[in-house]
Amino acid sequence: MPVLSFFLYVFVTSFTPGPNNIMGMAFGSTYGLKKSIRFCSGVGIGYFLVMLLCCYLNLLLEDIIPNITFAMSILGGIYMLYLAYKIVTSKDSKSSKDQKQDHIFFTAILLQFVNPKGILSGITLVTTFILPYYHSNISFILFALLIGFIGFLSTFSWSLFGSVFQKFLSAYRTPFNIVMALSLVYISISIFIKS
Repeated sequence: MPVLSFFLYVFVTSFTPGPNNIMGMAFGSTYGLKKSIRFCSGVGIGYFLVMLLCCYLNLLLEDIIPNITFAMSILGGIYMLYLAYKIVTSKDSKSSKDQKQDHIFFTAILLQFVNPKGILSGITLVTTFILPYYHSNISFILFALLIGFIGFLSTFSWSLFGSVFQKFLSAYRTPFNIVMALSLVYISISIFIKS
């Protein structure tokens, strides 16, 4: 497995703005770090479950259609180029701060099942970095735990820095987006070369 590309992809898809991170930042700045930990934990557990589903559904597809791995890798690379484009051309967005504090743990878990960024990055991650190299149940569980933990850490970091991180992104949005987009382009190229 190309470890550098794997961790670059996980970093870019986990730490760039998305529903989890924006909501984590909003919860952190509205309710404080202590109360936002429940949301972050829900994100981690929800993403762990989504990753397990991605592993087994992709494995099922691979068994049914053996040549799907190549096609999915190419589609994953194209999706990463699309993400790079979206990151570079993204505009500043306002996060919703009027979310209720009640049930944020379960809300965060459920959010993972309707979060297109998380689902698509999970499918891409599994087809590109996990299934070509690993097929055991324990490897699926360990990768899902790792990705779920990284999902928790990314949301927690956005909660922790709250308004400070928001100010940083506002001030340095363009250079930050360019670096994130170039990282995705690098990963896409490495996928195309290996496929």
